[in-house]
Amino acid sequence: MAWVILFFAGLMEIGWPLGLKYGWRDGGIHTWPLVLAVVSMLASGALLFLAQRTIPMGTAYVVWTGIGSVGAFVAGVLLFGEAATAARLACVVLIVAGIVGLKLFS
Repeated sequence: MAWVILFFAGLMEIGWPLGLKYGWRDGGIHTWPLVLAVVSMLASGALLFLAQRTIPMGTAYVVWTGIGSVGAFVAGVLLFGEAATAARLACVVLIVAGIVGLKLFS
């Protein structure tokens, strides 16, 4: 169950950079995306806290940030037209390999 909680913590980790990005657009600050970013941060941290009761801290943290990093990368490509070059994709594959490796060997 801790791994499921950690997975959702990682998904929530994607929400705060999205909220920050949407919170500043069209030359102004938009409140609701920023509020959602803060809620996402709090939920992500709380779920990480719960997952770390069972999963070693180092493993949980790397998996948590890895899911958030890969998710933010994918969101950036899909929503904001950020570059998806071969080199960037290869780096994301390495992050995913690290996450899978930590799950398999924990």
